Amino acid sequence: MTKQILVFQHTDWEGPGELLLQAAKRHRIKLQVTKLWAEPIPEIKLFNALLVLGGGPNVNEEELYPFLKAEKSAIRQAIAMDLPYLGFCLGHQLLADALGARVGKNFKPCVGFATGHLTASGRSHPMFAAGPSRQTLFKWHGQAVLEPVPKNIEVLMTSECCQIEAISVVGRPHIIGVQSDNHAAGAREVAEWLDMDRAWLDSLEDISIDRNIIAHEAIIYETAITEEFQRFFDSFVKLL
Repeated sequence: MTKQILVFQHTDWEGPGELLLQAAKRHRIKLQVTKLWAEPIPEIKLFNALLVLGGGPNVNEEELYPFLKAEKSAIRQAIAMDLPYLGFCLGHQLLADALGARVGKNFKPCVGFATGHLTASGRSHPMFAAGPSRQTLFKWHGQAVLEPVPKNIEVLMTSECCQIEAISVVGRPHIIGVQSDNHAAGAREVAEWLDMDRAWLDSLEDISIDRNIIAHEAIIYETAITEEFQRFFDSFVKLL
């Protein structure tokens, strides 16, 4: 039977991402995308997993983005059901929020590429155990999960620009969040993000954004990130 994953999308131009679409197709997994600002959330119990993308909202901006209230309720329901969960960027932050962690402004915006370092918990986690201890990350955020985290959360990865790059629930490895956006890190898609999110990039303070450098680095890292993401998603499929 074909597995189905429910996908929450927050921003019109920030969809599942080419690498995620390719990975799902390889596993014959159907992604049902719900555009939260325009349509209701389906019954999550009908799906094999919940995948939550990034996007423009911050976790606490329910007044600006009313759909966040229903989304948070659905995420809490998924956790209570022990449904496999994979969150990218905002999806990672929403998971942390549902688990009782604090989410707020990171010590600096993170845009471009960085190196993630697996913690001891990360090196033994089934999502990362088959890969290297150093990961290339595509970063696009100003908010982050803040330390300290509740005891039910284990931190799997860290980096110089963000202390908490990946989390999971203790004893429940199929519930995971990553702060990076590697699902959308193909060179063509990175160029689109640089164009579509220009207003946000221009609003950032205390950071200098060189779009040409980021676009060039996307070409350099494309093969490595593609291989790492394929391995990462393969590991998630095994947990479904």
